[in-house]
Amino acid sequence: KTPSTTKVAGGSNRGRNKSFASDFDITVLPLTAHNPNVHLQPIESDLSSERIVKPIAGFDGYNGEWKEFADIISKEIFVQDLNVRWEDIMGLDEAKRLLKEAVVYPTKYPELFTGILSPWKGLLLYGPPGTGKTLLAKAVATECRTTFFNISASSIVSKWRGDSEKLVRVMFEVARYHAPSTIYIDELDALAGRRDSAVEHEASRRLKTELMVQLDGLAQSDDRVFLLATSNLPWDLDPAMLRRLEKRVLVDLPNCPARRQMIKQNLPPVVLDRPRLTADLDYDKLAEKTASYSGSDIRLVCKEAAMQAMRQAFGLLESNATDKEVGKVQLRPMTTSDVEVALSR
Repeated sequence: KTPSTTKVAGGSNRGRNKSFASDFDITVLPLTAHNPNVHLQPIESDLSSERIVKPIAGFDGYNGEWKEFADIISKEIFVQDLNVRWEDIMGLDEAKRLLKEAVVYPTKYPELFTGILSPWKGLLLYGPPGTGKTLLAKAVATECRTTFFNISASSIVSKWRGDSEKLVRVMFEVARYHAPSTIYIDELDALAGRRDSAVEHEASRRLKTELMVQLDGLAQSDDRVFLLATSNLPWDLDPAMLRRLEKRVLVDLPNCPARRQMIKQNLPPVVLDRPRLTADLDYDKLAEKTASYSGSDIRLVCKEAAMQAMRQAFGLLESNATDKEVGKVQLRPMTTSDVEVALSR
């Protein structure tokens, strides 16, 4: 079936009949070059290229409310390859190992994860901004053979009273149907802050309560559904939510070998081919100078350092000194001092 435009949840007067994911009829189609969002307008699907998530059959006896919620959640399923592999992530070996134990191995070797070794149901990646938490989640989406739900606050927060809790419930029901599934929630502290906060709204408390109820349901069942969450502010999370996230992994700032590897990857000996830009850098010295820098910080420093040399090309191209062919511009090699200048800014 071809999905139609989804209405805003709660936009009409609806009944309050209970439903389950098995009563939804959903088909999830991938994004294509010809139509950037196939969920918003009908298209002629190409069965040879699309990845279709199995349809949920049976809708008898229920109104359209729950199907609307299921359609909203189903759009958050990753159907495209993010192309982030474990080996693309430098350092973070402990975090990668724990994620494999939590998501990959239980799917590949389910007979090993029984009894006391039953799989974790929730894992929190926490640490400073820019250290690779979201990148780890993308690697999970790429490498793990699970249905991956990419959930943000906008996915499950509704302006209509009671709809946010229903969206949370439907999210877990749909995840159970498509099991094995991974539900990824970025910036969990935006949804599950401390209950003693003076600025917390009643709707936030209800949503958080429903989220914890659903996590309790996972812990007491054999459903192959896993919650992966990230937070830059773990101390702002509700203690009850932290307790339900059975594994908590610190994604810390990169160590010296990882920083060296990051700098070399961003600024290799040949940075650009056209115009040719080379780099003659002391990677060990730069790795020491970037202590306390995150991976994101290092990438920005490398970008600024490359611009130091590229500014020469801009001047030549804008002048009459050349024929303005980019490939013929001669650039000086990048040096360690270029990176040091970028570090000082």
